[in-house]
Amino acid sequence: PLVVKKMFEDSERLRSTRRNLGLYFWPPTSQDQTLQDPVQAEIMPSYYVVKEGDFLSSIAKDNGFTNYETIWNDPNNASLKQKRQNPNVLFPGDRLFIPELKPRVESCSTDQQHCFKVEKPDLKLRLVLEDLYEKPIANAKCDLVIEGNTFPMTTDGKGKLEQAIPPDAHTAVLIIHDPQTPFQETAFTLKIGNLDPIDEVSGQKARLNNLGYFAGDVNGDEADNDTQDDEGQDDGEQDDDAFKSAVEEFQCDQGLTVDGICGPKTQAKLKEVHGC
Repeated sequence: PLVVKKMFEDSERLRSTRRNLGLYFWPPTSQDQTLQDPVQAEIMPSYYVVKEGDFLSSIAKDNGFTNYETIWNDPNNASLKQKRQNPNVLFPGDRLFIPELKPRVESCSTDQQHCFKVEKPDLKLRLVLEDLYEKPIANAKCDLVIEGNTFPMTTDGKGKLEQAIPPDAHTAVLIIHDPQTPFQETAFTLKIGNLDPIDEVSGQKARLNNLGYFAGDVNGDEADNDTQDDEGQDDGEQDDDAFKSAVEEFQCDQGLTVDGICGPKTQAKLKEVHGC
């Protein structure tokens, strides 16, 4: 009886471990036979409408996928993939096909130990810090706080920081502990996944703002035009003027034709300089 009880406990422990790994092939029937759990239900395919702050890694995790590429490379997402190119720079309203989530099935021998490793792509947050004169803030000590976890870091010679982040991270806080910048000890809140595509005005404004060109409110095109300043100019007009001025300044700095229009050539250069 003691032996039978121990075998039962070991079986239940193995069953629990396999479930935690996402592997379903219990109970075993015979040696070298493909095994699976008949109780595990499959998640049916569907379409997901992207919301503000969504990026593919977080969407994948919410739907039970450890690798976002399973979703991104699905043929039903070919047109969206071609349009957006970057899976982590989506736009609210985009329709993303979520394929069927199937249990993992493996063939293995009984009466042996088996080790399974889940492979998934790394997700990293990359930042480049520059001063007001576009010079890198090099070798600066910083704290990067992500979802309550603090990572003490130091920028490299080009002012770059890089940190692996969980797929469902949406906010971070950066604090620079260095006198090279007047913003020493200032906490900067970073919204992960909120950068819109380059072909959207909101995405152009966000990149220009990040580069220090002060293009106005990212959502300025949705501003209430009934609000006016002392000179009778409404908020929408102010945002339009700020955006055009920022585009002109960027074009001038990059040796482009200065016309204040963020067309394809300016978009391409803006994406290159910004990094994404």
